[in-house]
Amino acid sequence: MKMDSELLHSPAVCLAEEEEADTSDWNLPLAFMKKRHSEKIEGSKALAQSWRMKDRMKTVSVALVLCLNVGVDPPDVVKTSPCARLECWIDPLSMSPQKALETIGANLQKQYENWQPRARYKQSLDPTVDEVKKLCTSLRRNAKEERVLFHYNGHGVPRPTVNGEIWVFNKNYTQYIPLSVYDLQTWMGSPSIFVYDCSNAGIIVKSFKQFALQREQELEVAAINPNHPLAQMPLPPSMKNCIQLAACEASELLPMNPDLPADLFTSCLTTPIKIALRWFCMQKSAKLVPGVTLDLIEKIPGRLNDRRTPLGELNWIFTAITDTIAWNVLPRDLFQKLFRQDLLVASLFRNFLLAERIMRSYNCTPVSSPRLPPTYMHAMWQAWDLAVDICLSQLPTIIEEGTAFRHSPFFAEQLTAFQVWLTMGVENRNPPEQLPIVLQVLLSQVHRLRALDLLGRFLDLGPWAVSLALSVGIFPYVLKLLQSSARELRPLLVFIWAKILAVDSSCQADLVKDNGHKYFLSVLADPYMPAEHRTMAVFILAVIVNSYTTGQEACLQGNLIAICLEQLSDPHPLLRQWVAICLGRIWQNFDSARWCGVRDSAHEKLYSLLSDPIPEVRCAAVFALGTFVGNSAERTDHSTTIDHNVAMMLAQLINDGSPVVRKELVVALSHLVVQYESNFCTVALQFMEEEKNYPVPSPANTLEPCNLTPVRDSPAIPRLRSVNSYTNIRAATTARNLNKSLQNLNLNEEGGPVTFSPGNLSTSSSASSTLGSPDNDEYILSFETIDKMRRVSSYSSLNSLIGVSFNSVYTQIWRVLLHLAADPFPEVSDLAMKVLNSIAYKATMNARPQRILDSGSLTQSAPASPTSKGAHIHQAGGSPPMPSASSSSLTNEVPKPPTRGGEQPPTRPPYTPTLGGQAPHSHQFPRTRKMFDKGPSGSEQAGDDADDPGGHKAYMNANLSTGLCDWSAKYFAQPVMKIPEEHDVESQVRKEREWRFLRNARVRKQSQRITQRGVTRLDDQIFINRNPGVPSVVKFHPFNPCIAVADKDSICFWDWEKAERLDYFYNGNPRYTRITAMEYLNGHDYSLLLTATDDGALRIWKNFADQRNPEMVTAWQGLSDMLPTTRGQPSSSAHSLARRVSICLDRSKGQGGAGMVVDWEQETGLLMTSGDVRVIRIWDTEREMKVQDIPTGADSCVTCLSCDSQRSLIAAGLGDGSVRLYDRRMGANECRVMTYREHSSWVVKAHLQKQTDGKIISVSVDGDVRFFELRSPDSVNVLQTVKGLTALDIHPQANLFACGSMNQFIAVYNSNGDVISNIKYYDGFMGQRIGAISCLAFHPYWPHLAVGSNDYYMSIYSAEKRLR
Repeated sequence: MKMDSELLHSPAVCLAEEEEADTSDWNLPLAFMKKRHSEKIEGSKALAQSWRMKDRMKTVSVALVLCLNVGVDPPDVVKTSPCARLECWIDPLSMSPQKALETIGANLQKQYENWQPRARYKQSLDPTVDEVKKLCTSLRRNAKEERVLFHYNGHGVPRPTVNGEIWVFNKNYTQYIPLSVYDLQTWMGSPSIFVYDCSNAGIIVKSFKQFALQREQELEVAAINPNHPLAQMPLPPSMKNCIQLAACEASELLPMNPDLPADLFTSCLTTPIKIALRWFCMQKSAKLVPGVTLDLIEKIPGRLNDRRTPLGELNWIFTAITDTIAWNVLPRDLFQKLFRQDLLVASLFRNFLLAERIMRSYNCTPVSSPRLPPTYMHAMWQAWDLAVDICLSQLPTIIEEGTAFRHSPFFAEQLTAFQVWLTMGVENRNPPEQLPIVLQVLLSQVHRLRALDLLGRFLDLGPWAVSLALSVGIFPYVLKLLQSSARELRPLLVFIWAKILAVDSSCQADLVKDNGHKYFLSVLADPYMPAEHRTMAVFILAVIVNSYTTGQEACLQGNLIAICLEQLSDPHPLLRQWVAICLGRIWQNFDSARWCGVRDSAHEKLYSLLSDPIPEVRCAAVFALGTFVGNSAERTDHSTTIDHNVAMMLAQLINDGSPVVRKELVVALSHLVVQYESNFCTVALQFMEEEKNYPVPSPANTLEPCNLTPVRDSPAIPRLRSVNSYTNIRAATTARNLNKSLQNLNLNEEGGPVTFSPGNLSTSSSASSTLGSPDNDEYILSFETIDKMRRVSSYSSLNSLIGVSFNSVYTQIWRVLLHLAADPFPEVSDLAMKVLNSIAYKATMNARPQRILDSGSLTQSAPASPTSKGAHIHQAGGSPPMPSASSSSLTNEVPKPPTRGGEQPPTRPPYTPTLGGQAPHSHQFPRTRKMFDKGPSGSEQAGDDADDPGGHKAYMNANLSTGLCDWSAKYFAQPVMKIPEEHDVESQVRKEREWRFLRNARVRKQSQRITQRGVTRLDDQIFINRNPGVPSVVKFHPFNPCIAVADKDSICFWDWEKAERLDYFYNGNPRYTRITAMEYLNGHDYSLLLTATDDGALRIWKNFADQRNPEMVTAWQGLSDMLPTTRGQPSSSAHSLARRVSICLDRSKGQGGAGMVVDWEQETGLLMTSGDVRVIRIWDTEREMKVQDIPTGADSCVTCLSCDSQRSLIAAGLGDGSVRLYDRRMGANECRVMTYREHSSWVVKAHLQKQTDGKIISVSVDGDVRFFELRSPDSVNVLQTVKGLTALDIHPQANLFACGSMNQFIAVYNSNGDVISNIKYYDGFMGQRIGAISCLAFHPYWPHLAVGSNDYYMSIYSAEKRLR
């Protein structure tokens, strides 16, 4: 049976005949594939932001030490003739030596002042050792912790020595005196920067490092041994933060070229443009620029700091280029330290890059510490040469004829290069070299707009780009731009700030400090701004007010609340969402904002968002209302009334279709619970009392004998797939926990081991121990207790929540929380369990039980651990225990493992793995314990911890939150301009989708060929296997060779072509419920599986039947009032067995129920649900909301649904034998358009054919098949099949229907009512007889019939081979 599998797997084959390749799949919407379904609702991991300068520094003092001794050359240097003479652009021989010295000193000071005008400058001209010492110590004293610069010019003294000495003079200038660098370090202290302009300067750098190391060692010795002589001396300062710049390596002499200044290194560091232009003219290439001479260069017009002049523009370009080279070559942290920490240091290092370029051309290598990688060959220097060339070529005409100066194209060209990088690049590549240049032009009027646009596009690439831009130093620039009033900058600045704050929210403080929030308030209040820019503005404001009181106050004064309230009804959903989040944050723990909201009746305006079509907007509204009631300020009657109002409005969302909304709802209600703790404690005690006195055992305790399958019937213990921890399904998960639970299973009465089947575990969708939470303490209220409370309190009142008297608000909210604790989505029930248990804990702590020593007294103290369940002992008959006085009201009514040899073991062990997976055994507990003790703790004080109210850390803390806001903020951190992957024709996602759609077209085409030929037999068994549980629902995947088989609470997946099991996992429904329906959603593309259980819960799974762990995508209460207690409690074990295997016995007695039935419309994304209720409820999966309730108008349950999206019709079969047709476009009262009452008993199947003139085919338990024309009241055809039907299905394409009966056979009929096949025996297996049929289903396309029977077997039959 190979069903053309080769064809199925090669999309290239037979494309010719399928040119049209079925475009219908592309147009089908996908359900539950939004971001909220596919990713965890949490913020992104905060990147450690290193861009902020933790230690911004200033160089406050400068020592200029010049040892020139003009006119006397030092003995160890032989100078050439002519030789380099100029010092600070002055020829010392052109005036008297003393005057020359003073002029040079004054000039050097001026040159430094250009870079740092505010520092204190002290000159020391031809000094002695003492003068240097006095100068350095006084500067350090004044500078305190700031930086000091020491500039040493040693052109008139000998070269430095290898012992680490530089030379100064004696008083009479008759001797050169050595000065040790060690002493210099001591006087200068740290942080300092040293500039050495002398030959062999590299020697000083080396000595400096050795001395610094020696100091570190001395410090260590003194620290370890206080009696050491070193420890008695004053501690030498550490030299870690010192920077050195030296003119040449240890073995090099300074250049003596007469065309250059003698202090070439100093000139490069302090007058870079002047020396760079001179050097440019000295190159051979300068001859290409006619008419430019050294004299002309002196005449360049303009000032260095005026960018509009030629000199200023060159200076600006030079700064941009050196900054860019440094940023591209240096490691990031070194770049931050040298180029962003201190203005003077940054300038000196930028100029040092020029010194390296110029001096290397004269065989001199400047040295720095910390050492920089070589930069003299960097490509950006060519851009500098070009800019100089363009500028100088204009000089002759500008100077002689006075023509206007043409600005350099440098910045425009660099922006173009940046733009090319943005448009052409791939994802993983080096960052763009031009980023620092973009920064430089942000403040230039000419290029600003373009630079901002490109910067925004760069930041959009993701958080890494934002971090990079911040590390370049963009922040102060974009902060300053907020003072600009230019309207055209608004959209760009809002975008850029949204990107920055999405990555680093700590900028909120800077914005408020500079009044930046006012800018965004004006953008938000501007109705002419497009919605997306207002959205970003409100996001920025939401970050400014997030847990930051100063920000909240500033925005409150800026009228933020009124501005936001005006935009609540904006058509743009993201804007509505963020407006609500922003409101929620401004009044979070800030009472004056809350009262401002009350005056504007903000809460009432927010109510409209609670029914918004977009789940995220509903979430945001719940969040805002939650923080509105969650204020900790004093309460007045007025505010209490408001809180009650809000609470009752929120309570309506109890059955919202989106778990994200319900999670937010629990958190919002938890704020209320914290606020009115004492009232809730009273309610909790009242409920706990009520639960204790309630005699009926909950279904969780009724032992269903059918769960104890005899061993011989179960050849292999099925292993359940572990369910991904992401959904935190607390079920029989990972193998380790399973093994532990198997160890805890006791022997049953016959002494045989109980086989483990999913039904055996007393787990529920929220078993009392949360497997996933690390801080899990035993809960006081277990899931079973809560579930019982939920069903004890008259529950129908929930549907009429509105209009209750206020004294019962707390009771109502408690009920809502009880309901949410039983939520089918684990994360919701976890949160609700935390809230309930924290109140139960406080309530009981306040009630403070006495320490009871007598274990037999009325309230026997039992640990609140789910494993020790009160002292019920089961009678041998296994009947449910009667509640006895000795059971503690708060522990579960489930038997506990035996503690003494003589007691009878219980039949069903409680399965509750605690943290380590091993449930503590009762014999580990002392017999006499206080109530709510925390279990054996290994320490002797286990009994005394319970008095500590902080003991239960698993309980809620006041700031419970869901991460919704941080998750929503991720949107702004991710690229918004990029084409999504699914729209990118070349992406893998798209290719996979194309492949799937081709496969679908092929399946449709090939199956159609077979069904058109007509199927004359259908009894070829192509698959048989034993299912781990009794099959109750089977469902073929429409296009894969995969079939899903559900038993009571688990789902098994089989590959029917390869006959292998793909997966088996637990659905997570409570023990007393069963799966009654399944549907594949998005079967044409990325399949999800929907399961419906008879308590009205719907769960949706993904990642099943492949190698990944199944994950729950979403779950919700599809039908709210279908509590399983409405079904009759089983009266005998046989009855309950039958009920579990098939509903047919119950049907014949008119008991039991249809469970929940569903039908799915992929075209519209609508899900129809009904069952043991009096309505058909329609859910819109796009909005995750109930859109319509159609009253059935009948007194019996709905047993099947079939819908046709083209005609908006729904056909329903009912338990009273009627078939009803509804038109969902009409109002609730007139939408029932037809009722057919020809069947006399329970309708097994009603099928509405999808064609335009499609009929209804319906079949009842009695086996009569009736065909109805939609417009005529009577059937047009009747066929009689077997009586006692248990299951039936109709093939949508092939005009076949199959019946399964109690009498252990399957009959397949064609549309004329002729039996084409009768199946009674399995092939092989010695022809074993088929068991009673529990379910059957046709494949939507192939002529395959799947049959599940209550002997656990699952088989598939198909048309004879030659047809296929």
